[in-house]
Amino acid sequence: MVEKVVKLMGQKESIRNMGIAAHIDHGKTTLSDNILAGCGIISEDLSGQQLFLDFDEQEQARGITINAANVSMVHKYKDKEYLVNMIDTPGHVDFGGDVTRAMRAVDGAIIVVCAVEGVMPQTKTVIKQALKEKVKPLLFINKVDRLINELQLSPEDMQKRFMKIINEVNIFIQANAPDEYKKEWLVDVNSGKVAFGSAVGNWATSIPYMKSTNITFKDIIDYCNNEDQKGLSKKAKLHEVILDMAVRHLPNPLEAQKYRIPNIWHGDPESSVGKSMAACDESGQVTMMVTKITIDPQAGEIANGRLYSGKIKKGMELYSDGAKENLRIQQLGVYMGPDRINVEQVSAGNILAITGLKKTFAGDTLSEGKIAPFESIKHYSEPVITKAIEPKKPADLPKLIEVLKSMAKADPTLQVSIDEETGEYLLSGMGELHLEVTEYRINNERGVEITSGKPIVVYRETINKQGPEVQGRSPNKHNDIFIVAEPLEDGVYKAIHEGKISEGRRKNTKDIWKELAEFGMEKDEARKVKNIFQGNLLVDSTRGVVHLDEVMELIHDGFEQCMKKGPLTNEPCTKVKIKLIDVKLHEDAIHRGPAQMYPAVKNPIYSSMIQAEPSLMEPKQNLFIQTPSSFMGSASRDIQSRRGMILDMQQEGEQSTIQASVPVAEMFGFAGDIRSATEGNVLWNTENAGFEKVPRELQKELVSSIRKRKGLDPRPPQASDFL
Repeated sequence: MVEKVVKLMGQKESIRNMGIAAHIDHGKTTLSDNILAGCGIISEDLSGQQLFLDFDEQEQARGITINAANVSMVHKYKDKEYLVNMIDTPGHVDFGGDVTRAMRAVDGAIIVVCAVEGVMPQTKTVIKQALKEKVKPLLFINKVDRLINELQLSPEDMQKRFMKIINEVNIFIQANAPDEYKKEWLVDVNSGKVAFGSAVGNWATSIPYMKSTNITFKDIIDYCNNEDQKGLSKKAKLHEVILDMAVRHLPNPLEAQKYRIPNIWHGDPESSVGKSMAACDESGQVTMMVTKITIDPQAGEIANGRLYSGKIKKGMELYSDGAKENLRIQQLGVYMGPDRINVEQVSAGNILAITGLKKTFAGDTLSEGKIAPFESIKHYSEPVITKAIEPKKPADLPKLIEVLKSMAKADPTLQVSIDEETGEYLLSGMGELHLEVTEYRINNERGVEITSGKPIVVYRETINKQGPEVQGRSPNKHNDIFIVAEPLEDGVYKAIHEGKISEGRRKNTKDIWKELAEFGMEKDEARKVKNIFQGNLLVDSTRGVVHLDEVMELIHDGFEQCMKKGPLTNEPCTKVKIKLIDVKLHEDAIHRGPAQMYPAVKNPIYSSMIQAEPSLMEPKQNLFIQTPSSFMGSASRDIQSRRGMILDMQQEGEQSTIQASVPVAEMFGFAGDIRSATEGNVLWNTENAGFEKVPRELQKELVSSIRKRKGLDPRPPQASDFL
């Protein structure tokens, strides 16, 4: 198998890079197991139970996928062998960051949907994540055996259910696919872009497969009714149907990189490196994007990613745009599930693993010499829950710091910070489960015993109207800065949040001013944007200020420090526009250093924001509950007691579905309460729904409690405090 994989890595037409993505518990990892068994990587007897790609201890204990796992395998289609590089991704909303990063590495995705539950919130999220990266989707409708054996649907009713799922998926593809692929990428049953089956039963079929094997839907129903899915799996082989579909309908790297490179790399397409990447040319300059960092107990940090051009060899030196230096490759490998197989070289178009690049982060660009970096990976969710952690033994503090640094590298959706007032280490993540898994790993896998505080919700600060122009003066009285704070336009904020406008400091806005204007900003102002930071903007509206260039970096620093810690509660700011109106500077550079400039920038920003009706924004989650109709009232009361807003209620037979929006702060303890309210008859899941303003009547008390918790004066600050 290894020899075949290595041989096929150089044959671009024969490579398919694909991900498997779905809502939680829709059967991705069981499907992956059976595909691997069909390709001879694991035993057929254990497939579906071994969960080969859930090899992490926590994944096995919790029965869910937490980490995206890579595997390379060989599949024969029409007497020709193909190399399939596959990534199995998590379905739980807390680990959605792994899905986003995996989609950068692949060209196609098999979207798995449960035939019983249908299209769920995370199904839509993973389709959206794939399409944003120009990854072509295919559909596998799983758990069809449950429709036959449990729900006992007639063939006509089953067909209606399939069409409902396909139509829902297609509506979502049409709404989110790139314009040029809105029709071409729709999943169509007759052409074989949709497969049906049972991952647990290890069988699948599609219209082309039925035609070629003469197996009808009636045969499938008979096999299931006779409880002979094992016999069916011999005739309608799951791995054959899925991998045949992938080989036929997913693009090879030569085709995919033509349209994917302009989407993920904004350098000069006419440059030699631009042409090499678009052509997937292995004789060109090496360009690779790191999509994931994994930690191996023996080998240390391993950089996984996609090679877009060139040929990487063991011992080579590559420039990392994150580390800002050349790093030497110690080992090269490809993954076969938990095992990493070492190889001497890897050519363009493949997914690979590199050992030895210790200073590299997920999202970094690796290349021979400096090039324009790849577009940063935009995660759909932000951390919403924080815990304070500390080592049980004070002597373990240096080790804990190192562990936290490497974990934040491996998982960019995990944020680590130090509370300067209390000295506590703060760990912020996507939800309770995300932080629980991280704590377990620190304690058990990294060998640092820790204690942790209660989970705390992460809020955001924003403003509701334009503040006055405020003069900030440096402590030495030699420099004056005049600043106005105002709310950022809704369209611009949304575009930044969705990754349509990239963040960062800018010398000029040639690349983005038109987009800013298109999303609602005045053209003149759009040309003066100097910094986009965490959904906030800094605009330079000054004219002809002498020495401004010399202090601009310090102004950026001051602006970013304010946006990280707002004036109301020291929570991060969002949707704020800070305008630099005028600057008066001392002629001598010695009088305008950081100690003078930072207060002159920060104080007027805070003062103007305090006078611009500041308010807190709280994270919300969309909540989806399925329960028997007799428990619908109890479930609704539980939601409403948590300040939840019911958005939709539907009834199908004896089953009711409730959709609601609930503040994250009110969701602690929900799992136990909803089981109690429904006597255990409930299925529920959540998806992050961004931030919304805290109700006005709750704000005063909330601001006071957050300030107390942080050791600040409980009294809300006044504008005069900063002047």
